[in-house]
Amino acid sequence: MAAFLFSLKDVSDEEAEEVRALLTANGIGFYETAGSSWGISSAAIWLEDEAQLAQAKSLLDDYQRQRCATERERYQQLESEGRHRTFLRAWREEPVRITFYLAVIAAVLYLSLKPYLALGD
Repeated sequence: MAAFLFSLKDVSDEEAEEVRALLTANGIGFYETAGSSWGISSAAIWLEDEAQLAQAKSLLDDYQRQRCATERERYQQLESEGRHRTFLRAWREEPVRITFYLAVIAAVLYLSLKPYLALGD
């Protein structure tokens, strides 16, 4: 019987491909389900044989620990070089886009709070 292993929701293509390669390299049969546009079903990786679930979860846990450490090192390297992404850097790179987003946020907040602010009048 099939067993759920890994949700692909909000997972980068790179990470999904690495998980597929990990399972294939260890001889674990799997298949994928695609997510729907309506959000009724989500993209996921399923194992064909439930008996391999413990092995697959162990491999996945090791992979995720290693990936976390690698990404943390990469971020720290970018931070030490002064190349990590910050709000100020994003503003300098795309001032029109950031200003537009802030204006939209301010408009939504104003329109949401306007009825309550008018109660005191």
